[in-house]
Amino acid sequence: MTRFTVNNQPVEYRLDPATPLLWALRDASNLTGSKYGCGTGHCGACTVDVDGAAVRSCRVAIGSIEGSFVTTIEGLSRERNHPVQLAFIANNVSQCGFCIPGFIMAAAALIKKTPDPSEEAIRRTLTNICRCGIYPRVVEAVQLAARATRGEEIIAAGARPDIDPADAARAVPALVPVK
Repeated sequence: MTRFTVNNQPVEYRLDPATPLLWALRDASNLTGSKYGCGTGHCGACTVDVDGAAVRSCRVAIGSIEGSFVTTIEGLSRERNHPVQLAFIANNVSQCGFCIPGFIMAAAALIKKTPDPSEEAIRRTLTNICRCGIYPRVVEAVQLAARATRGEEIIAAGARPDIDPADAARAVPALVPVK
């Protein structure tokens, strides 16, 4: 059994210690915000925060993080008002949205370690892959989030007020074909 903390909740996984963290989070904890993209750690869709560092969860065995603190996109901010989340909304970063949780988690970890990251540092650190090509907006959003975190700027964007955060995480029902 492997024990660590996920989104401020102690958990004990009765899984093989070699199980990738991504699958423990998605399958055992139903935290599906972290995405499976490549399984090799290259794309970054599965990025989570482990003890303050951005980690590709598909490449980390749960047995290797015993006693650690893990934060997923679901635990970053219950109200979806973390400066990085707000900056991504304000800069219209998302297109298809698949890579966004990984980018947000990597950006939040970067800002935690480097409160005023340069454009070069952002590009060097956020190596996540986006097939839609959102990179320029990601850089702008991370810079905005860093300024907001330092108290230099207020981000006016926010989550849609007409959508309850609990409803936002629900799966969309399957479409029924028209006969």
